[in-house]
Amino acid sequence: MNFTEKSNQIFQQTVVDYHKTDFIDQPINNPYPEKSIEFYLYLKNWIDTVQWHLEDIIRDPNIDPVEALAIKRRIDKSNQDRTDLVELIDSYFLDLYKDVKILPDAKINTESPAWAFDRLSILHLKIYHMRQETERTDTDEAHLQQCQKKLEILLEQQKDLSTAIEELLDDIANGRKYMKVYKQMKMYNDPDLNPVLYGKK
Repeated sequence: MNFTEKSNQIFQQTVVDYHKTDFIDQPINNPYPEKSIEFYLYLKNWIDTVQWHLEDIIRDPNIDPVEALAIKRRIDKSNQDRTDLVELIDSYFLDLYKDVKILPDAKINTESPAWAFDRLSILHLKIYHMRQETERTDTDEAHLQQCQKKLEILLEQQKDLSTAIEELLDDIANGRKYMKVYKQMKMYNDPDLNPVLYGKK
């Protein structure tokens, strides 16, 4: 099993584990050894899954404004946790490939491996929830058929993205491409960079 296949397996497991209770405040029960790459992949998808459901809740047109603000703050923190974790996973790849001899004609990729896995993690959530839509009994046949077509596209996208990621890892491992990681420079959470937070008039 290659790394991307293993990641797909972990993401799928995480989504299923969450939906055993489908409760945003349920404690995470990460089955992998702490600080292992498998541990971080499971945690990454868990964060994405909880945030997916927070995004659903906050779109309730009848939500209490105070509750909505609390959820918005929680989503902001989740986004920061997600970004921090992506950078941590990229650190794993930087260490893994640190001794690779980069070829003279090597090229840089448009995104780092961890950000590609971020997209794959979200894709698992889209697939899970679109599949749920195809199994509904309270809607019409047109809706079911439309969702089935979307599900087939998502499954194709998962296959294509998995192939592309594995090819990227192989290119990096063999020096045909190289990694360059830019730390996220988010400004809105930084009290020194957000004018609202540092009190600029």
